[in-house]
Amino acid sequence: MTLKEVNVGQTVTVQKISGAGAIKRRIMDMGVTKGTEIHVRKVAPLGDPIEVTVRGYELSLRKADAEIIEVL
Repeated sequence: MTLKEVNVGQTVTVQKISGAGAIKRRIMDMGVTKGTEIHVRKVAPLGDPIEVTVRGYELSLRKADAEIIEVL
């Protein structure tokens, strides 16, 4: 399952970031790494972006970025 498919209110754990290059590095620099818990707080009315809580702070991710984050 990817972060894009997670429902509002759920908390999941990152299993893998499947992207490559600059996109993967940018996501990891924001604190999204393997084993990190992510809580999905809100989704915009049109579905983009997704607001999540990671390591105690709020982060907004585009659907395209959330799609490469595999969670459990």
